Amino acid sequence: MVNRRRHGSRTQTQQRRRPPPVQTLREPAIFAKASGTNSDVPHDKVTLAQARRGTPAHRPVRVYADGIFDLFHSGHARALMQAKNLFPNTHLIVGVCNDELTHKYKGYTVMTEDERYEALIHCRYVDEVVRNAPWSLTPEFLKKHRIDFVAHDDIPYTSAGSDDVYKHIKAAGMFVATQRTEGISTSDLITRIVRDYDVYVRRNLQRGYTARELNVGFINENKYRLQNQVDKMKEKVRTVEEKSKHLVHRVEEKSHDLIFKWEEKSREFIGNFLELFGPDGAWNMIQERSGRMLQALSPYQSPRSSPSSSPTRGRSCSPPTY
Repeated sequence: MVNRRRHGSRTQTQQRRRPPPVQTLREPAIFAKASGTNSDVPHDKVTLAQARRGTPAHRPVRVYADGIFDLFHSGHARALMQAKNLFPNTHLIVGVCNDELTHKYKGYTVMTEDERYEALIHCRYVDEVVRNAPWSLTPEFLKKHRIDFVAHDDIPYTSAGSDDVYKHIKAAGMFVATQRTEGISTSDLITRIVRDYDVYVRRNLQRGYTARELNVGFINENKYRLQNQVDKMKEKVRTVEEKSKHLVHRVEEKSHDLIFKWEEKSREFIGNFLELFGPDGAWNMIQERSGRMLQALSPYQSPRSSPSSSPTRGRSCSPPTY
């Protein structure tokens, strides 16, 4: 029983000491209500020095950043990151202008207003998105959303008949500057698309888009399709050339291997031939040994001699006379 209690107490201690699970996912940002914020917390004026020192957890500094955010890119995200990190405790509100205002004062957009709203709520730095944001910020709008500071780059923004739409915000001491990211903007991206217009149209025709969807005339459509066919033929020719080069390379490698093996076999054959049939080869030794064996096995043959030298004729038949 004691061991069980100890085991149980140790398990409970481990459970108490176990750190809470890390939250890796975050919900999209909320959309601001049409009536503004409904908070019971008094919205007292916060100075820039107070905001930089840090405000209580229940009273974050409410920073507002607005824009069109067409073709949302890293330049937009970096600007919002700067706005979010302006103060230790920041609630970032992002205003997005609708299509009507944008087309009137700036020009046509690639993305619709709903697509631009949706892109903003999924940015990690954004806490709240205001749809149908005004082109120029009025005191009523700032009060409605309890905005402490407005964040934007410090370049004067000329629009709607004003030399700088943030001039009155700067005069009120509510403006905080962010830095632009050089080398990327929505205009730059559109310029790239316009510059490579033919390439994108041909690619989308290949993907199955119709000429009507791409706003391409009959003549241009056939021109692009012909160019696509020519490119396909060129690609096939290049593929055949690459394959033929590879085949020739393989044949060369095989021929080199065959020649090398033939040389090795020929040298081996010549060496074996000389070893067998050369002057000191095994064939001569076999012949000498076979000759000796034949001489040893053949019957003895006396040499032929003249009749006068016969041993029988040198003998006398009669006994010798004394």
